Amino acid sequence: MDPIRNPYAPGAGTQPPEMAGRQALLEQARIAIHRLKAGRSAKSFIAVGLRGVGKTVLLNRVEHLAQQAGYRICKIEAQEQRGLPDLLVPPLREALLALDQMGAMAEAARKGLRILASFMRTVKVSYGGADIALGIDPEPGAADSGDLDHDLGALFHAVGEAARTRAVPVAILIDEVQYLSERHLGALILAMHRASQSGLPLLLAATGLPQVVGLTGQAKSYAERLFDFPLVDALSAADSDAALQIPAQSEGARWDDAALAEVRALTRGYPYFLQEWGYHAWNVAAGPLIRAADVTDATKIAVARLDESFFRVRYDRLTPRERDYLRAMAELGLGPHRSGDIADTLGIRVQTAGPLRNGLIRKGMIYSPAHGDTAFTVPLFDQFLRRVIPSWPPRVH
Repeated sequence: MDPIRNPYAPGAGTQPPEMAGRQALLEQARIAIHRLKAGRSAKSFIAVGLRGVGKTVLLNRVEHLAQQAGYRICKIEAQEQRGLPDLLVPPLREALLALDQMGAMAEAARKGLRILASFMRTVKVSYGGADIALGIDPEPGAADSGDLDHDLGALFHAVGEAARTRAVPVAILIDEVQYLSERHLGALILAMHRASQSGLPLLLAATGLPQVVGLTGQAKSYAERLFDFPLVDALSAADSDAALQIPAQSEGARWDDAALAEVRALTRGYPYFLQEWGYHAWNVAAGPLIRAADVTDATKIAVARLDESFFRVRYDRLTPRERDYLRAMAELGLGPHRSGDIADTLGIRVQTAGPLRNGLIRKGMIYSPAHGDTAFTVPLFDQFLRRVIPSWPPRVH
């Protein structure tokens, strides 16, 4: 069929043509957004799930909902090599400058800018000389103690006060929140707790891997009461079919039942993979009916594309010993697996495997769904590892 009219959209954070199976979560976000705007309490939330379930897509939709409701948006992506203050200062600066330019009664926004200047100097944040570009002196005694918990809380409180004065709520959106250090995650939670206690119009919406629930609890014990943690999982059979069928029907094509069943089995219902298979099946099909034989042809292309990009970019970040650890997991099957079983498969002691496991959790490759259990954060990664490391046992390092 015509590739120009192909409705499917594989890609990192790319909006799919049909948001199947996510209506309940988006409705939860919409209610929180509008409750906060109306001056009512609303819980911030951190959506958690494996790679490829569409967490970034959901965060982009939440951003759109907040923009429609009149929010100022402060959006960042957490990174392993950069701290939270460096990432937050630029969007908070933009938000405060925008609030300062809204006409009369700008004192709260200007005070927020002065406190931001204090914060930037204290935590040694430099964003292209942004502290000088503010054209405003720091606020003595505010967000300048050197204690990040206190100073970030003071900064968020100032942003929230400026937002309340202007009747313009602020949404802080953070993708990949699992990459924040425990210290920075704890400071973020405390800052949002202070804003919530003061009834300020400040909403946090974030996404992360499943270990985020445990990480937030370790950082601050009350995090589970401050945030909701909706699970973003693989799609049901009906929603998987809708994600494929509805876009095809919008272009005058359709899938037969056997083809849908084959894609469900291959992708396990993960949205990223559904888009990948849908895209390639469309391109190889003569149309207007996509058949199981088309899926067979598309699978060769889809697997090669995933191996070259989605899987390879994660594999290349691993050390040889980390690759062996993950290959041992793949040898055991889909999982989750007991840590002792993985160590036995590697032929090493559990204590020796512990640092490898911890490093892979920090890299976001695996997580612990229950005490002593280990599972992949990347769906279908076990199959990739068996393709890229076909022989077993591994070489000795």
